[in-house]
Amino acid sequence: MSFASILPDDSAFVDFKDQCLSTTGNWHNKYDKHGMQVWMEIPKDKGNSNGPKVHKIKCKMTIKEVSAATMYDVIHDSEYRKIWDPNMEEGYDIARVSDCADLGYYSWRCPKPIRNRDVVTLRSWRVTDKEYLIINFSVKHPKFPPRTNMVRAVSILTGYYIEPTGPNSCNFIYLSQADPKGKMDFSSTNQTNWILFFLVLKCVHDAGKQYPKWKEQNNPDNKPWLYPEQCRLPRMNPAELAIQRGDSLENVDESAMLDEKNKNMFF
Repeated sequence: MSFASILPDDSAFVDFKDQCLSTTGNWHNKYDKHGMQVWMEIPKDKGNSNGPKVHKIKCKMTIKEVSAATMYDVIHDSEYRKIWDPNMEEGYDIARVSDCADLGYYSWRCPKPIRNRDVVTLRSWRVTDKEYLIINFSVKHPKFPPRTNMVRAVSILTGYYIEPTGPNSCNFIYLSQADPKGKMDFSSTNQTNWILFFLVLKCVHDAGKQYPKWKEQNNPDNKPWLYPEQCRLPRMNPAELAIQRGDSLENVDESAMLDEKNKNMFF
């Protein structure tokens, strides 16, 4: 992704789509059951100390009873996320950066005794007749520095690719490369990502089924991600933002806290 401008350009979305659809090269299948497939990208130079330590993970769900448009709305709707996301500690939109990009804050609960995490991310989206794409990455905002009671994590690249397969069905792909920070060995870091990954995906499909009924009773016509004129967020100049680099954040040593029960709670 080119960051000459902090807002992703068309090539960033093309590259993200290619990663979502690829199943060859360094992608290794880790799970294939019940309409869900999971891959992890493991670099060929895995032993290279200068190579990426945090793996990319992606999941494809074949959804047969929810439309692509509904799943897209579920991902965008920050008010609805408070209903369906059991991990969320706090989440809200901060500012609109363009008609197709906004800035948001999200924090989530981690298994005790690990400290909770939070991120500030720039989220951008593209919609065509054939697909929906959403991508985000961590940024620094002068008014939202790391909190003392949280560990500031880093979304290197996270997003969704949603492809309609019928009027009420879709392929739903979630891809993420995120560093939860904290001083742990990298096998624990990747394991932590797996835990969060499965927690979210176990819920988002069910959330899609319930969304139309919920939305009917909660501002049914308000969808600023589709209709920018509805947005009431303050406008922000993207030049005020900078990419959040992981090496600029504190590493809190939590390696001794990760016992086998926590590391294997979902496996």
